[in-house]
Amino acid sequence: MNLSRKLFAELLGTALLLAVVIGSGVMAERLSGGNVAVALLANTLATVGGLYILIEVFGPVSGAHFNPAVSAVMAWRGELPKATLAPYITAQLLGAMLGAWLAHAMFDMTIVQFSTKLRAGTGQWIAEGVATFGLLLVILRAPSTRVAAMVAAYIGAAYWFTASTSFANPAAVFGRMFSDSFAGIAPSSALGFVVAELLGAAVAVGVHQLLTTPKAAAASATAGEARHV
Repeated sequence: MNLSRKLFAELLGTALLLAVVIGSGVMAERLSGGNVAVALLANTLATVGGLYILIEVFGPVSGAHFNPAVSAVMAWRGELPKATLAPYITAQLLGAMLGAWLAHAMFDMTIVQFSTKLRAGTGQWIAEGVATFGLLLVILRAPSTRVAAMVAAYIGAAYWFTASTSFANPAAVFGRMFSDSFAGIAPSSALGFVVAELLGAAVAVGVHQLLTTPKAAAASATAGEARHV
């Protein structure tokens, strides 16, 4: 039952996150009068607020990963049981797709659709690597009481300083494939984004280890083991 609650939290949280991202993108596009900068700003503000709230709400239940890259890093660090990783990722991917469909339903759009928005090229892939690197580094190094605020703030900044507008999440890539909207990504562009995100996450783990003293690393490992006793 404990695992079921965690998986439900990951599914619901990821679904609501994608509904926020895609729904605010649709609303922004409709109200911005063709001004892409205004639409992106509205999309950013909604995402920052929604992400902060969702992390605070679901963090105590499942850790509020909503992101396969985050779950993979936590499993590698021993903070998530490795047997739980596949169910977590499955819940996140399913939630992302359901969130896209929910956004479409709210705006009277065709529920099942596929994005035609191409997002490709070296700059976009580098941007996704940087976005995910920063996200994981914040998660790994932020004080536990400030993770939600710092993650939301970083993602808000990365919407603007990265060429890709910071997906930073393989589940978000998956969900946004199912939305031919402002926030969508064409299925043909998805693989490059996911590879870049996973590489960025791996680099973040390495940098975190370089920045962590042996004493702090030992304390972190002990705390991780205690959480699973």
